[in-house]
Amino acid sequence: MKTYLVGGAVRDRLLGFDKSDRDWVVVGATVEQMLEAGFTQVGRDFPVFLHPQTKEEHALARTERKTGPGYTGFAFNADPSVTLEEDLQRRDLTINAIAQDSEGNLVDPYGGVKDIEDRVLRHVSEAFTEDPLRVLRVARFMARFAPIGFRIAEETMTLMRQLTDSGELQHLVAERVWQEMDKALRSVAPAEFFRSLRDCGALHIILPEVDNLFGVPQPPLHHPEIDTGVHVMMCLEQAAQLSEEPVVRFATLMHDLGKGVTPKDNWPHHYGHEQLGVALIDAVCARLRVPKKHQQVARLVSKFHTHCHRAMELRADTMLRLFESLDAFRRPEQVAQFLLACEADSRGRTGFEDKEYPQADFLRGALVAANSVDIAELLKDLAPSEEKGPEKIKAAIAQARTEAIAKAIGKAA
Repeated sequence: MKTYLVGGAVRDRLLGFDKSDRDWVVVGATVEQMLEAGFTQVGRDFPVFLHPQTKEEHALARTERKTGPGYTGFAFNADPSVTLEEDLQRRDLTINAIAQDSEGNLVDPYGGVKDIEDRVLRHVSEAFTEDPLRVLRVARFMARFAPIGFRIAEETMTLMRQLTDSGELQHLVAERVWQEMDKALRSVAPAEFFRSLRDCGALHIILPEVDNLFGVPQPPLHHPEIDTGVHVMMCLEQAAQLSEEPVVRFATLMHDLGKGVTPKDNWPHHYGHEQLGVALIDAVCARLRVPKKHQQVARLVSKFHTHCHRAMELRADTMLRLFESLDAFRRPEQVAQFLLACEADSRGRTGFEDKEYPQADFLRGALVAANSVDIAELLKDLAPSEEKGPEKIKAAIAQARTEAIAKAIGKAA
């Protein structure tokens, strides 16, 4: 029985990254031997065990054979005779097919070390095309590693296109698609995930609502980049700089979906795209089972991002209605996320990348003023209790907040 460190921990150490989960492969062992050694079995489809002390995952070396569609259609062989090289051969990319023995020596039968040096994402074998999830995984690795110079090998991109054309991606379950997308959104360069999917044709299958934005023109005065899809990718780049929150990044990705369904006769203008995008966001979130919080903030950004851009033009009462729509008085964190996505939208334009976005601070100041209204004190000043109905109280609070906002922004209520 021999144990090797494999996968991301080896790869990330070679790249100079400090932290990565450690996974191990065990060669020459049986399930019974692992259990006798105190390991706890957790794998349902194939033997995976937790170390009795470290709780790190240890998997028996295995081979796999395609038996059906999708990423679950495999039969596994974890016989003790399976070699380390056979186990590594089933992995997706060469950079993930490097092992390290107990003395620190590398086992690299498929050239992963050189591909790390050359900054190339390359498949290990033709078996790559047996698992459609690998299309998303490669794209997700681009979201993480593109900033340090990685690219997808052309022959690997060819296999990704073949997988896309085969119809295999339609067999991916929503939870796994969202899992990969969520990891990409948390990466340093999330836009590279969606660009890579588009390069191999998979974006049209995974997120047709976003893919449809490419080629849709916008007014050049406000959008020198013209193309809506290009704009959204630029916005996502800005969102990644402004916030690490995946909620903000997802809302930014979704904010202009309505431009993909506006009447072509009106192009390059997109009247009403804000509201049109809401139904598309709901469709995406239902299909991929996106968390409710992501959906809620994305809907708000779609509906109200143009209000935010025109913040200086809004009247105090209009601004209050905006705050109420954002549920600003109960969920201030939601307002913060909304403003970050709107700023990313403004900066995600050619020539506007470094332009200040004073609208955000303007609205923050107005919200502080509205929150300064002392509700308890206000209720004391109302007429006798029999007249303090819900509508009267609501109107009084709205009036007081509107006046506070008006004073703060220097406009009449």
